[in-house]
Amino acid sequence: MTNQTKTFLQTKLPVILAILLLIPIYTLPIWWVSLTAPNYPPESFPDGVKIHFHAHGVFNGCEAIEKEEIQDLTLDCVHEMDTINHYVGMYPIAAGGPIEILISIFLLSLLGVMLLGYLVNDSKKRTITLATGFTLIAIWFSVVLYAPNGLKYHHKDFIAGRVVALGEDSDSFDEEMSAAEALIASMKASLAESGVEIEGKNDEPKTQKEEDIAFLKDAFESNQRSLGMQEEWNGSGIQLLGWHYRTSLARWFNDPGKNNPMVNNMVLATNILFWIIILMMAGFLYGARKTNSLVHKLLVLIPIALPILFVIIYAAWLSWYGHNMNSMGAFTLKPFMPTVFGQGKVAQFTTNSYPHIGFFLMLTSSALLLFAFLSKLNQGEKK
Repeated sequence: MTNQTKTFLQTKLPVILAILLLIPIYTLPIWWVSLTAPNYPPESFPDGVKIHFHAHGVFNGCEAIEKEEIQDLTLDCVHEMDTINHYVGMYPIAAGGPIEILISIFLLSLLGVMLLGYLVNDSKKRTITLATGFTLIAIWFSVVLYAPNGLKYHHKDFIAGRVVALGEDSDSFDEEMSAAEALIASMKASLAESGVEIEGKNDEPKTQKEEDIAFLKDAFESNQRSLGMQEEWNGSGIQLLGWHYRTSLARWFNDPGKNNPMVNNMVLATNILFWIIILMMAGFLYGARKTNSLVHKLLVLIPIALPILFVIIYAAWLSWYGHNMNSMGAFTLKPFMPTVFGQGKVAQFTTNSYPHIGFFLMLTSSALLLFAFLSKLNQGEKK
């Protein structure tokens, strides 16, 4: 084995593999939580009331139940857990991490560009690589966040997650549909089931992502009408963030006096964080020009810390849930810290909180990057 091949296997290939792992890290569940109790028997809840945390949202973790009397019934455990939690004043699961869920794809893309820059030894080529990648992320990020209809440039899983997060409220957004609109919708569905192709307008949804965005638009407009508000849908990420967060907070506790300031703070934090990320990219671009500088090493050290960063953010939001309970809950519960890892007990419920496949991929990525980083340091010391 030549020195060049050995160097590639030890310092380059692990980084390339770590970059590729960022894709499944975004799409696969990273953590799971379940609640078990005597009133949730294993026959109906084999794994308890279980939910999956993804980078782009929280989803149902309950599997389909197959019995003679029940055919392929999948329980909605996100809704079930929300129902349990709201009795003690806890906000819905969809109220957690709205900014992180919105920008996670941009942050993971940022880590990918940083690692690409770390792969390049030549300082000039590294600067070009980072400048190109950071510029594309900045344009993409700003378009999604602020441009009209920017949501269509976000990942389909994020859009689907926002629809799922509305949960049981989705039916209520059709309440103001006219009889004519309901008839047309029924006819379209019937014709589609019969295999008849329907010619529609050019802007009619054709993909699942487009249908999800159209649903969010209808839900937004219906919600605006019900509240007597006049804001028009523009399809931007920042508008979706504020409206979706407000809707999530008000699902169980419709308290505008308390909810509106929380929404305003969340929108403000998103705007500030946008510029912080832009400035961070500029800082990396400037500081990483010099090989083996601290900023150059941060290009790999920050991605190495991804599992730790996730656990910190996850724990912080659990703490927020346990220490910011609404007084409108049916029962009063003292502030507490929910279980981050392992098994805990709250009243008659046993809580289970453990990593899922996405987190193990994070650990694998970190191990690969740490190996590459130490190998590069070792080779530098030998020169």
